[in-house]
Amino acid sequence: MSDSVYKIIDLVGSSQTSWEDAATSAIAKASASLKDLRIAEVQKLDIKIEAGKPAQFRTNLRLSFKYKG
Repeated sequence: MSDSVYKIIDLVGSSQTSWEDAATSAIAKASASLKDLRIAEVQKLDIKIEAGKPAQFRTNLRLSFKYKG
């Protein structure tokens, strides 16, 4: 078995619908340029409020992927 190294980055996804859609959007965007995505950990959830109503759901993720340096 070979040793592996993983890189970890922080991403913030946003959606007008839900935190789940915000996370899915961030992962989809990251997967377009990063390979071997492994784990996404939710670090923080927040909501942008406009005119007293939720306007945007934001999900802050810590994403790991296999490093091939």
